Amino acid sequence: MALDRRGFMKFVAGGTAGIMASPLPWKLLDDVSIWTQNWPWIPRNIDGTTEFVHTVSKLCPSAVGMKVRTVSGRPVRAVGDPDHPLSLGGISAVAAAEVQMLYSPARMKRPLRRAADGAYVAITWDEALAMLEEQLSAVKGSGDKLACLSGDDNGTINEVLSGLLAKAGSSNFFLMPGEAQPAQRAWELMGGQGQPGYDFENSDYVLGIGANILESWGPAIRHRHFFSVAHPHGEEPAVRYVYAGPVQNNTAAGADQWLPIKPGTEAVFALGLAHLLIKKGAVANVPDFGDFRAYTAEFTPAKVASLTGVDPKALSRVADELAAASRPLVVTGSEFDQGAGAATAMAGFAVNLLLGAASVKALPVADSAVQGAMSRARMLRQDFIAYLSRINAGKAPAPQVLIVHEANPAYALPQADDMAKVMEKIPFKVSFSTFLDETAMMCDLVLPVPMGIERQDDVNTPYGCGQVTYCMAQQVIEPLVDARPAGDVLLSTAARLGMDLGHRSFESVLKTKAAAIGANYRKVSAGTPYVSKAALPLTGLALRPDVLKQTVSLSSPAEPFAIAPVHKLNIGTSNTATPPFNTKTIRRWELQGDEFYVMMNAATARKLGVKQHDAVSLSNKDGSIRARVNIFEGVMTDTVAVLLGFGHTAFDEFSKGKGANVMHLLTAGFEPVTGLSVWNRAGVNIAKA
Repeated sequence: MALDRRGFMKFVAGGTAGIMASPLPWKLLDDVSIWTQNWPWIPRNIDGTTEFVHTVSKLCPSAVGMKVRTVSGRPVRAVGDPDHPLSLGGISAVAAAEVQMLYSPARMKRPLRRAADGAYVAITWDEALAMLEEQLSAVKGSGDKLACLSGDDNGTINEVLSGLLAKAGSSNFFLMPGEAQPAQRAWELMGGQGQPGYDFENSDYVLGIGANILESWGPAIRHRHFFSVAHPHGEEPAVRYVYAGPVQNNTAAGADQWLPIKPGTEAVFALGLAHLLIKKGAVANVPDFGDFRAYTAEFTPAKVASLTGVDPKALSRVADELAAASRPLVVTGSEFDQGAGAATAMAGFAVNLLLGAASVKALPVADSAVQGAMSRARMLRQDFIAYLSRINAGKAPAPQVLIVHEANPAYALPQADDMAKVMEKIPFKVSFSTFLDETAMMCDLVLPVPMGIERQDDVNTPYGCGQVTYCMAQQVIEPLVDARPAGDVLLSTAARLGMDLGHRSFESVLKTKAAAIGANYRKVSAGTPYVSKAALPLTGLALRPDVLKQTVSLSSPAEPFAIAPVHKLNIGTSNTATPPFNTKTIRRWELQGDEFYVMMNAATARKLGVKQHDAVSLSNKDGSIRARVNIFEGVMTDTVAVLLGFGHTAFDEFSKGKGANVMHLLTAGFEPVTGLSVWNRAGVNIAKA
């Protein structure tokens, strides 16, 4: 598939991202260029023994298994680990920069407290712990006066955090929004047990509807491995990959076929496939199949085309290919890995059930390792955006204390300004953070935590896996700054407050978790992942057309143009911003100086009367952003693609003030029945700036 030279690059064989192989560096500002040439981590030809430490990245959302090369005990490079089940030799742009990020100028180097004049003052750990203990003591037993938000998608630290809140009498524990939450809600509504799993490695046809499976959805580096195995260079693909979404992102560029569909219409597209599959004779052995068949009868190719923009013939061809495959897999999600409701996941699961569900699994979930901790399923039912919205509407009181653990809600939530205003109502906020991000800059107490390769931590079966996988991050080096692991800080604080969580150290928690999963702690703590093929029966499932009727949206945004946010790992995450190591992978048609680019096709540009490099303003009722135009035919007509990861107001000179944050244009609504917040369908007005 040929691409416009300004578009996204295909993946190269071997599973690594094309962005890492690009020969076109970003034209850096002179001062940035000079600065990067003098970073202290540049190898100095030191002598010593070379060793490799097997670990897993806690920095990258793809949970990359990697080998960290050390010389005389000093980490010098992170490379992919071919023996790790979560990456199988590949490595992401974020994980590849993890060693260099040890020295990031945005790192938190010591505890800070906010003074009366708003400035930060460096304090000792004793002073910091005394402040934390005082604030937690004041809200102990007061229920809703304590809340916590975690940015760790799958670590056991969440059990420590939720267990601490439970001991204090609060149930206000939340995870940052992601793909796992709506999927788990959909799975439960349909009667599924455990955690839904996806068997990519044994599928013979993979359809991604919205889900950016080769870039940022689930353990994407693992998915890239199976994609590359199925696409040997110079040979016909052994497994066909098809992607449906509004932008030719890295998944679409790598896939064998890209089907353009409007943002937020993934559920409608999936129901159109269900309609065609049923017409071809597909059935599902569930009690409500008849009702589902009647419901999907209205999703004819013509109607689906009018709602999604897909070519009806292309939709029919995909249905034919799915029906002919032996082990097809349909994966649904948001184009930018967040903001989709349960309806999208339910529609995707329904198509898989019609196809026999050979590549969908129900993975068992281990018991909690901490007394009083929330179950994984309950954690995923908690919606932080809905919680903040209730506070903003006066329907719930603001907590007196908010604990934020390795999360950046002030930057990464929709309606970012409104969410930040709600957070300002909270009297005391404490951030456990590696970097001085936007949220840390709003907090009264900032406690530095070690990076993943400076601490012991764990990763437990990331959403998107097809098998139970438990592994640990090893401490490769002692912390280079005055940082302490959050788990140990919280356990010691809980003990002093008389809130017994059953453990005195985070290592004890990890030993208990490994035992609950069935893993050998000695092996996993030494870098050998635990993998189990155990699965629960796919029984008691239903298609739930009664829920789908109420949750599937058939409306379009009021504004004339649709926004399609695009996630690229080399630009970083909300928790890391752009690693300085990765600035040269950002292309000149993505960012030049402080100005960033949005993408639209030529037809949209003609409609607006704009051309390449023109400045435009994107606006709606929630805000406005300014950008330059990059004309790229890999975007649907009447759609503008906006890269995530720009517009930071914190971190360092490589991220701060570069471009704009698209979250200012995204509005959270709430899905009927589930009440889940949804923000993957937004409109915008565009005008010359």
